Amino acid sequence: MSDADTTDAGDAAELRTPIVAVLGHVDHGKTSLLDEVRGSAVTAGEAGAITQHIGATAVPLSTISDIAGALVDPDDFDLPGLLFIDTPGHHSFSTLRSRGGALADIAVVVVDVNDGFQPQTYEALDILKRTQTPFIVAANKIDTVPGWNPNPDEPVQQTLEKQSDRAESRLNEQLYEIIGQLSDEGFSADMYWRVQDFRANIGVVPVSAETGEGVPDLLTVLMGLSQRYLKEEMSIDIGGPGVGTVLEVKEERGFGTTIDIVLYDGTVRADDTIVVGAKNQTIVTDVRALLQPQPLAEIRTEKQFEQVDEVRAAAGVKIAAPDLDDAMAGAPVRVVRDRPLEEVIEEVEAELAEIDVVTEEEGVVVKADTLGSLEAIAAALDDAEVPIVRAEVGDVAPRDIAVASTADEPKHEAILGFNVDVLDDAEREAEEKDVELFVDDVIYQLVEGYEEHIEAIERAQQEQVLDKIKRPCRFRVLQDHVFRQSNPAVVGVEVLSGTLKRNSHVVKWDGNEAERIGELKSLQAAGEDIDEARAGEEVAASIDGPTVGRQIEEGDELWTELPEKHAKILEQELADDIPADELEALRMYLEKHRKRDPFWGK
Repeated sequence: MSDADTTDAGDAAELRTPIVAVLGHVDHGKTSLLDEVRGSAVTAGEAGAITQHIGATAVPLSTISDIAGALVDPDDFDLPGLLFIDTPGHHSFSTLRSRGGALADIAVVVVDVNDGFQPQTYEALDILKRTQTPFIVAANKIDTVPGWNPNPDEPVQQTLEKQSDRAESRLNEQLYEIIGQLSDEGFSADMYWRVQDFRANIGVVPVSAETGEGVPDLLTVLMGLSQRYLKEEMSIDIGGPGVGTVLEVKEERGFGTTIDIVLYDGTVRADDTIVVGAKNQTIVTDVRALLQPQPLAEIRTEKQFEQVDEVRAAAGVKIAAPDLDDAMAGAPVRVVRDRPLEEVIEEVEAELAEIDVVTEEEGVVVKADTLGSLEAIAAALDDAEVPIVRAEVGDVAPRDIAVASTADEPKHEAILGFNVDVLDDAEREAEEKDVELFVDDVIYQLVEGYEEHIEAIERAQQEQVLDKIKRPCRFRVLQDHVFRQSNPAVVGVEVLSGTLKRNSHVVKWDGNEAERIGELKSLQAAGEDIDEARAGEEVAASIDGPTVGRQIEEGDELWTELPEKHAKILEQELADDIPADELEALRMYLEKHRKRDPFWGK
């Protein structure tokens, strides 16, 4: 398309750059892989070609062709290159949305060949499955395979030919391990050069962010996939009003609160009115400045940013405008231009309403860094059957503590924060009000931490209940161990099953009737007073009420009395929490009662 075409047709359709998200576990080399792509451009004499956007790096087709060498013929492509989103340090941006889908058009999942799949790898795959984003796997750190002979910046098949059989077979073992792990997750995968249909199979690209080996292949596969499968989606109205997603909301000296956005359709100009999704009321504001980082060569200048008049999709840009304090990461941004303002506000609000977090009357408070990650946590909590009372983007603040502290159940007095900070005064209040805080940057670890907390609460509640509940015990009076006949009777007893405790009522079965004969006042072992005795122990028991030779005899089997209500709780709720011998005593006790009354204790 010539320059003339572009300028004439203010609203002509043009192909935009595909947006690439790079995700993976924390130490597996996401950032170093991006740095290597930038670095390769510099060595290919293309430093000026790579442009740093806000939160993104644009790599034009000419640069990709230079890095990839024989693998990429620029004449085969009409997409302009690739835009890598490089939001710092976290994969949560992969859950950023654009019109109900993921913001990224295509993704690279980085996996360390030595470590294989890790928690954040699984999480990234879950998100890609849910948003149906096509992806490839970069099997990174091939240079760490024992005996590896590095060939900087070479395509992977060329460097493989130069390796010893031992190094190659070791690498293959690790790669097939990764392919197996993908298969366990429901993805069919193979080395990228063996994949015929990338929609049916995931391509695995062996790379080294350290030596640049395999980077030509990675860029080739991303470019080829985008050209083949995404071309139709990349068609945009280049002159139309811009549409994008907020990556971050930031204070910037000299500009106040700004938003970093990725623009994926149309243009934004320095005099546009924009509508931005926000925590409370949708924001309508006028662009004061569009900011891009200084070109790499100019970075030494005092000013970090240069102002530009217009930005076209796809690009990352910082927008300075009034009233952006309440803007939310992950929220939509739309340029108004010549459309009715109400219509644009409705579009933004409809997009926000699509975000699917169901809240209940009772539940936990959830905070997250972006709308997308809020959605991802809500999905994980839904799977774990944990209700949510409030879900919002932003750091944990005192008002969140106030909401959590009013929960009816102790297990809901909790806040789950994903990739957010806890404000100091919120932390203090949480301690004062006994609100539990769970903060993590791996969703499943966050949910697991909370589930362990619930288990601990339930255990403590059961222990409290167990402490208050009378427990069954069967014991017998030993022969020749009568120390006193009455007032109280003191006899030697053997505990047959259960736990014998002092201050229990004692019963003796007469047929199907349990007859109360007295109260167990105290227990002694080796002359010392004790509170309880377990199955198998022999102790001296002081029983107030009976006389030996009348109500009780040597050799008699006696029981502690179990109220019907307690028997029911033990059988229905606590059977798993009591020892096997006590459970046996409970079953015998219930059996005896149920011979007389089949519904006793039910």
